Amino acid sequence: MKTTSDFPSLNERDPEGMSSDGKAYRVLVVDDSMFVTKQINQILTSEGFDVIATAADGEEGVEKYKELYPNVDLVTMDITMPKMDGITALEKIIEFDKDAKVIMVSALGKQDLVKKSLMVGAKNYIVKPLNRSQVLERVVSVFK
Repeated sequence: MKTTSDFPSLNERDPEGMSSDGKAYRVLVVDDSMFVTKQINQILTSEGFDVIATAADGEEGVEKYKELYPNVDLVTMDITMPKMDGITALEKIIEFDKDAKVIMVSALGKQDLVKKSLMVGAKNYIVKPLNRSQVLERVVSVFK
């Protein structure tokens, strides 16, 4: 019986979610949609990222960020949520930690809100419906 060591590893590469010192980047996912949260979680964990917490609205997201600080490397933040929207939550996180890395998640057609969030301090944005390669490309770009 052949083992994996009998085959050359043509596709072997380091997972995108690992820093140069071999530690997984730690991510907080903030989204009111359980489906989107689960999708982002699956995409990121499949590449070695460590999703350390999730939050269902902006208010909870800000609380969790402060609670976990400084052990959060990245936040994915939905723009449209109940209680506190993503842009307000982004402002509060940036106010608390000016070096926070936040990527906004937005539905199509919300360009004005995306622009505003980038001006407030978001590092990038992802458009729904989620596309695995786009999510990874945008998330990885924050660490380069």
